[in-house]
Amino acid sequence: MSTSSSFSPDFCEHLSYRITAALATQVGGDLKGFWCDGVSPSPLPESQLAPKQIHDTRQITTTAWLGKSGQEEYELTIHFGRQALSRYAKGSPLDDCIPNEEVKDWLRVDGDHKTAEVWLD
Repeated sequence: MSTSSSFSPDFCEHLSYRITAALATQVGGDLKGFWCDGVSPSPLPESQLAPKQIHDTRQITTTAWLGKSGQEEYELTIHFGRQALSRYAKGSPLDDCIPNEEVKDWLRVDGDHKTAEVWLD
């Protein structure tokens, strides 16, 4: 279980819902019908959650369950923007750093390689 108050099960659940909402805007292509059934709050290694590590790498890599069934395991990289880095350093919630569905290009999914990336503000 994560020791970070920012990268918490609640944040991962919120991110999962927002990923599903963003995927729902896909009108064609390989991602049509995709949804997210969850984001793991326990990245491996756990040392990724250290504030200095986040400051240096500006990302966390964890697991998300995506696909048309929502059950395929994807490697999810969460990139931290300026606001997310600041909130993380303070132990503040990251929910407000997730872009809304109208923002384009904050989510990328590669079904062939089973990877996904999100960019927080």
